[in-house]
Amino acid sequence: MADPAKVILKIVSVKGTCAAGHKVGQEFDLSKEVMVGYTEDGKALCPSAYYAAFPSWRVLRFGGEFPWEENKDLAHVACPDHANPLVMELKRVRG
Repeated sequence: MADPAKVILKIVSVKGTCAAGHKVGQEFDLSKEVMVGYTEDGKALCPSAYYAAFPSWRVLRFGGEFPWEENKDLAHVACPDHANPLVMELKRVRG
């Protein structure tokens, strides 16, 4: 099996008010063995975002791709809070 890839999660859209306080542009490094994301200043990724992103993170981390994404190193995922939608971009970092 190939070495797992580094994956970065970025908040790309927030409509309304995110209960966890996530803001557009925040990035979380999800490259550890257990998917726990933190910003450079130590802010953690909220549990709802974590659970929404987990399946796509596993696919990208272990070499998979999504046929609906033009860039095969990306996945877009929405937070389950329908009243305050937040969109996350997961990016596989090669090399």
